Amino acid sequence: MSAIAGILCYDEETVSIEDSKKLMQALRRYPADDVQIWQGGPVFLGCHAQWITPESVHERLPYYDGLNRLAITADAIIDNREELFNRLQVDHDRRKGMTDSELILLAYLKWERAAPRYLIGDFAFVLWDEKKRLLFGARDLLGSRTLYYHRQERQFAFCTAVNPLFELTGVKKALNESWFAEFLAIPIILDSIEVNATVYRDIEQLPPAHWLTVEDGKLALGQYDSLEAPREQLRLKTNGEYEEAFRDVFQEAVASKLRTFRQVGASLSGGLDSGAVVGFAANPLLKEGKTLHTYSYVPSPDFVDWTSRRVVADESPYIQAAVRHVGNIKHNGLDFPGRNSFDEIDDLIGLLEAPYKFFENSFWIKGILEKAQQDGVGVLLTGARGNYSISWGPAMDYYAKLLRKLRWFHFYRELKHYGRRMNIGRSRLLPIIGKQAFPYATRSFYSRRAKNEIPHVIHPDLAARTNVFEKLRLHDVGLEGASFDEFEARDYQFGNLAASNHQGTSVTKFSLPYSVWERDPTADPRVVRFCLSVPIEQYVQNGMDRSLVRRATESYLPDDVRLNQRVRGVQGADWIHRMIPMWRFFIEELRKLCCDPVASHYLNVDQIKTSLEKIGQTPKPEYAYDAGARLLMRALIAYRFLRQFQ
Repeated sequence: MSAIAGILCYDEETVSIEDSKKLMQALRRYPADDVQIWQGGPVFLGCHAQWITPESVHERLPYYDGLNRLAITADAIIDNREELFNRLQVDHDRRKGMTDSELILLAYLKWERAAPRYLIGDFAFVLWDEKKRLLFGARDLLGSRTLYYHRQERQFAFCTAVNPLFELTGVKKALNESWFAEFLAIPIILDSIEVNATVYRDIEQLPPAHWLTVEDGKLALGQYDSLEAPREQLRLKTNGEYEEAFRDVFQEAVASKLRTFRQVGASLSGGLDSGAVVGFAANPLLKEGKTLHTYSYVPSPDFVDWTSRRVVADESPYIQAAVRHVGNIKHNGLDFPGRNSFDEIDDLIGLLEAPYKFFENSFWIKGILEKAQQDGVGVLLTGARGNYSISWGPAMDYYAKLLRKLRWFHFYRELKHYGRRMNIGRSRLLPIIGKQAFPYATRSFYSRRAKNEIPHVIHPDLAARTNVFEKLRLHDVGLEGASFDEFEARDYQFGNLAASNHQGTSVTKFSLPYSVWERDPTADPRVVRFCLSVPIEQYVQNGMDRSLVRRATESYLPDDVRLNQRVRGVQGADWIHRMIPMWRFFIEELRKLCCDPVASHYLNVDQIKTSLEKIGQTPKPEYAYDAGARLLMRALIAYRFLRQFQ
């Protein structure tokens, strides 16, 4: 893992020594095992390297291949090394010590601009083809690493982070109102639908699954691949064959992400996704003589769980069951006493270089990385995208589809099994499924009602001058209470670059300050493509949702976790409880916000005042998921971010 940077001057001018120094000095905020630069005429490349894999130790980046006259700087871990070695016919005696950056250069020499299509892993890299006078870069398929750039009349500059680019001569920090309007208007966790833009007006981002070239002073971008459901689904004979096929592809993905000379950790909840990752990772690590370090957030001891009986805020019983069953685990249950979402705002804005929405979980995500760093962890496994890959299987949406297709026998058989598993009568299930299957009669009524209930933090004038709501209506991002079914949601997760961009950007920003690389086997392209090819009947079967992963992990997870359909964990239910000691300061700052003309230019101050009155001086912990309470936190985060432009 590395922070990379570089400058290309047009017209063969030499890169300014002052600019190159400023760019590298700005990266000093991140820890590094090695810092190197390379300069060749109009090109400067730099790397602030963090050694993670065995091959990266003492690797020199940027690297210059004098024979082929290629220079590269890379932030990359390549997972399909053996496949590439074979495709590229690399001699066996060279394979073990070959670095990922050298492998990328070999791929470029063979496939040129198509090279990223053959790479599996987390990467962002830029190379200089001296013969062609061409700068070429790429970002991985799911955007797990970032690459920002700035264009001026006579030069092109890039960096893993945003802020170093503001150190360059002539680069000014200015708000991108269009991006910021989207951030404020989108009610779900997604930041923006603009995958090439950032919150800063003159800083752009290379989208996931894209390459870029700069040649003769001209920038070009192209998409090299995508994740789409195959035209033909995988057809195997038995359930057992599907389960075995799943285990094979998932084990390969997990194993490829354990490649580090440091310790390996994993975020662990009480659910199927992180549980499956841990279950498949522990045994390979045991064979290496390593113990898997797991990290779980638990609410503070004095928190009284106010949630319904079908959800649970403290997943400790399920987590402990998984730890005991899997074995070879050193577990850390962390409640982070005294920490809360309010106190972390400024640190998180600085870390993320942007405003953010996931405030409920922000302090403990950061806290887990801090603890992992203390434990010497280099790779932290997650299951962040498993809901739409390995553990996908939406029963109610599937039953609605069966009903629409009038598959009566299959529908009633499934409903009978599901009712027994969930202890719900069919008389209660039928109306719910009916509305999902035939929503047309009630759609207008529910849309009107939802529209009146959703408060907006964006100022109406900002919304009007950016035309943001009109633009967003082309995307199903939760406006006016709209919601897509789980089939559409899955397509959006892997087919729309905005979701990947949002996820990957956060991962990079959280990883760099701690030298801990977050890696998600549930988002490995091999796993995603396999899961997209599996028929829906494997995901919902005999009343069991998420059926494939439940069956395939029979020996990997305890039944308490594997077969749990009735209770699901919720995170962030205690964020208001944790903030109660700071609530007076929170309210005071919001009142100052309401009097600040900068805030009132962008934020809906009238709505903020209304929400303040509703939530009051002594908030109830159960307001944690209240739209008004969440609006207040998002408004304050946006306001704190805006203040840097004053």
